Amino acid sequence: MKIKALTLLTLALALFVSACGKSDADLQKAVQDKLAADKVTGVTVAVKDGVATLTGEVADITVKTKAEASAKVEGIKSVDNKLTLKPMPTPEPPSPDKMIEGTVNEALKKKGITGVTVAVKDGEVTLSGTVDKAKVAEVMMAANEAKPKKVVNNLNK
Repeated sequence: MKIKALTLLTLALALFVSACGKSDADLQKAVQDKLAADKVTGVTVAVKDGVATLTGEVADITVKTKAEASAKVEGIKSVDNKLTLKPMPTPEPPSPDKMIEGTVNEALKKKGITGVTVAVKDGEVTLSGTVDKAKVAEVMMAANEAKPKKVVNNLNK
C-alpha cells in the first residue's frame, strides 16, 4: 500500500510541476536566445507572469515586427512591444554653391547651350569652355539669374 501511495504521490508531483510550466527566467532566456538567433539587436526583454515586454530602440518597423515575432516562444502568453524606432537621419542640405551650380546648369540645359563648364566657389560662378559668340549673352544671363556674388567669364568664343 505504501508503494502505491508513494507512486501516486510522485505522479501527482510530476503533473503539478509540468503544469506550472517554465519559470519567467527560463522564458526570458528562451526569448533572448531566439532574438540572438534571429539577429535582432538593441532589444531588452523582461518576462513577468509569462508576458514578455520588449524595450529598446530599433532601426525600423521591420525589425520591431521581427522582434515581436521572435519573442513568441513556447510558454509566452503575450508580447508587450514597447520598442521605439531610431529617428531617421536628416540629409545635409546642399551647399549654396551646389545650389547655384545646379541652377546655372539647369538654365543652360533649358536653353540648349552645351560646352560650358560651371564652377562655383564661395558664391562666385566661373564659366569656362567654348561657346558660340552669339550665345555668350544667354550664358551670362543664365549665370546671373542664379544670383551669385560674381560671374567670371572664362569662355572661349
